[in-house]
Amino acid sequence: MNKLTIFLFAFLIVSCNNFKKKDTIENPKPDIVETPVLNLKQANHLAQLPLHCIDTEYPNRLGQTLGSDYDLKSPKTLHPAFYGCFDWHSSVHGHWSLVRLLKMFPELDNSESIKKRLLKSISKENIETEVAFFDGEHNKSFERTYGWAWLLKLAEELHTWDSSVARELEGNLQPLTDLISDKYIEFLPKLNYPLRVGTHPNTAFGLSFAYDYAESVHNDSLKLAIKERANYFFLNDTDCPMSWEPSGSDFLSPCLEEAALMKRLLPKDKFKIWLDAFLPQLKNPNYKLDVGLVSDRTDGQLVHLDGVNFSRAWCLNKIAEGLPEYKHLKNIANQHINYSLRSIVGDSYEGGHWLGSFAIYALSSVANLST
Repeated sequence: MNKLTIFLFAFLIVSCNNFKKKDTIENPKPDIVETPVLNLKQANHLAQLPLHCIDTEYPNRLGQTLGSDYDLKSPKTLHPAFYGCFDWHSSVHGHWSLVRLLKMFPELDNSESIKKRLLKSISKENIETEVAFFDGEHNKSFERTYGWAWLLKLAEELHTWDSSVARELEGNLQPLTDLISDKYIEFLPKLNYPLRVGTHPNTAFGLSFAYDYAESVHNDSLKLAIKERANYFFLNDTDCPMSWEPSGSDFLSPCLEEAALMKRLLPKDKFKIWLDAFLPQLKNPNYKLDVGLVSDRTDGQLVHLDGVNFSRAWCLNKIAEGLPEYKHLKNIANQHINYSLRSIVGDSYEGGHWLGSFAIYALSSVANLST
């Protein structure tokens, strides 16, 4: 082999190595992060959050409209079922958390005691008082639609739990469940524009949970109302501005909540076409989405960003479900859960009164659950 041949051969090796290095830099593979699991140990850990707050009456944000001095009553008087956890919706999904954990882990610590607490809260008499509040002249739109959505999620969880306790709780809750379902059916045709926000009134979030309930109990009227309005609002949407998210106190992702809703409603092939137009970047296997950074967990608004991490995760897992070309989104979901999960138990009440539910729902969305 002459010197020229040796030189050319060496040049080719160096060039190939440089090309490979350049390709690696320009197309970095996302780091594979640990998959979080909801096992019995984690369940007992997370159960402490709702157990701590469902009977904690104060501090409390009532959110009611006063018609007279007569309406100035204590939270427990106004809402004997759902007075704890700072506000009504957080109390509702605190109860959902306990039902969910008991359903998944019958051997949960103090399970019999927890069941008794649930039966005490969600009694027939207490739910009658809750219904009367919604029927009042000034609070017919109370908790629309965020609290409505969580109430139906609680009803769904009870309906799908094979337990004599669940049957009693479901029966007690039924008058309020029916009322909220009817409220959705009445309200949706009146809503001319969706609320595309990252907080409580987000329309897509409210419709997703309501649809899950309607599916579980075969409520065709509610399903139809949701499908008609969701298609009217969202079917022609394109290029959702993910780069604008999150806002400073978001706990929901407007773009991802909408995508997760449409995943529920559209056939798979139509959904993939819709998603390509709505969030085309999600299909890139190297897509990255930074977690929402929380600077102060004692601030009730700033800690919302732990919530956005959990809700993003459940949306990303819903989007990727059954779609191999989007499986890389699960890694992003895991990253978001892991960032916030380590901080929510033992932290301040500002986040502790509600974040447990978000963590449990996000962990439940992870395909690889460990029991």
